[in-house]
Amino acid sequence: MSTTNPHVIAAGTSEGGQELLSRSELTAKELFREVGAVLRMSEAEAAALAEIQTEAPEDQTMIINMGPQHPSTHGVLRLMLELQGETVLRCKPIIGYLHTGMEKTGENLTYMQGGTNVTRMDYLSPLNNELVFSLAVEKLLGIEAEIPERAVWMRMLLSELNRMSSHLLFLATNGMDIGAVSMMLYGWREREEVLRFFQKVTGLRMNHNFIRPGGVAADLPTGWRDDVLDILALLPSRLEEYDILMTGQPIWRERLQGVGAITAREAMALGATGPILRSTGVAWDLRRDMPYLRYSEVEFDVVVGQYGDAYDRYAIRFNEIRESMRIVYQILDRMPGGNYRIQNKKVTPPPRARIDESMEALIHHFKIFTEGFKVPEGEVYVGIESPRGEIGCYIVSDGTSTPYRMHVRAPSFVNIQALPHMMRGGLVADAVAVISSVDPVLGEVDR
Repeated sequence: MSTTNPHVIAAGTSEGGQELLSRSELTAKELFREVGAVLRMSEAEAAALAEIQTEAPEDQTMIINMGPQHPSTHGVLRLMLELQGETVLRCKPIIGYLHTGMEKTGENLTYMQGGTNVTRMDYLSPLNNELVFSLAVEKLLGIEAEIPERAVWMRMLLSELNRMSSHLLFLATNGMDIGAVSMMLYGWREREEVLRFFQKVTGLRMNHNFIRPGGVAADLPTGWRDDVLDILALLPSRLEEYDILMTGQPIWRERLQGVGAITAREAMALGATGPILRSTGVAWDLRRDMPYLRYSEVEFDVVVGQYGDAYDRYAIRFNEIRESMRIVYQILDRMPGGNYRIQNKKVTPPPRARIDESMEALIHHFKIFTEGFKVPEGEVYVGIESPRGEIGCYIVSDGTSTPYRMHVRAPSFVNIQALPHMMRGGLVADAVAVISSVDPVLGEVDR
């Protein structure tokens, strides 16, 4: 078969139904779906919007690919854009290039091994991934009320520090995407301080497998409190520098204000959560509205925007760093003593020191890490607030030591479907700013 045949070449690169079709190939129904049917518009509203979309003659538009190897798509995300000059008429995200099969892999790992898998989904927020998986398993086991208080507050400490490190990296990449190159160095520098603390606590900078069903893997190391206080003392002056560099900067405001705007109605219809939803003025945060761990016992504010644009999404993440610092200070004051994991031999391995002293402890350790522990039949869904929005874990148990089914409600996966609505009618130069403001992690999209 000749490789010069254009149809053969096209077939080799086609993504089928995912791809953005030219206007001449679209039916009215498909165009309605593309431009707003998901928003539960009336037929009249959808027809009016579709009419606007068809005003541009097809010979004056072009369809281009942005990604999947573009540095500003934050991973292997491909966007097909229909442009008229420099204006984006339509946008279609195409995913699947990073597919890892983590949910299916999770069905072949024991509940004890599951943390090593889920921690790699949102690799910028691994501890929140581990937390939601552990909470789901504990709910199936019926031991959620038995988790030691120290383990609960340690989980909160690590989750909030992880939120800070994730938002610091957002500030870095958001700055680089829009041309504030210095911000990439500064944001990365501050995030490094948090990762250094994580390495001291968990042994790893990322993908920790530290929060586990029953508690956490180990106690906090000597000097941990001083390390956290050092981070909290460092950040305020640095955040003030970022304020000067970006927040009040006229060029920065010009690049973000009014760009990629989305309404509260659109955000809710699309299932968007986190800073995207809060940027529209909807004060929805699972830590406050459906509290878990001990978030109901600490004081913090839910930061919201007003215009639903890229600037609001930037400002929300910026100020959420300050709110997380406020929570961490309260955790430091209230951190209890005691066990860091449940003392239930069916779930918890023996202390490592006992393995050298007791054959029973060695057998127990071996069985826990090879066979795992059995979980009663049932199904459960648990959702928590990750830096990108609601991350949920749905598990079905058939009574064995591995999940029968596992599904993760990944916020990045849900949030990127807002991209076509944010980009429509904007400039192609603003497409990068819009993607950056969503802050997607493709490891979680293509899980």
